[in-house]
Amino acid sequence: MNSKNIQPKINYEPEADVLSYEITSQPIDYAKEVGNIVIHFTKNNMPVLVEILEATKFLKKAEKLTSKTGNLSVAGA
Repeated sequence: MNSKNIQPKINYEPEADVLSYEITSQPIDYAKEVGNIVIHFTKNNMPVLVEILEATKFLKKAEKLTSKTGNLSVAGA
């Protein structure tokens, strides 16, 4: 992946309750949906955009999980 295309952006759309994480600005060719997560890919199968549908519910579940397991470190952080 070209490092010039990497400018991650996070956006929340409250009306739709969708949290999106734009990984790169490359053109989207197709998307795959798994549960409430939609990942958009380039024609070369590189992820471009990750969307979390029903984001409020997802984040509440994630918060409960981290409170039960303690602080989790993020890979690469």
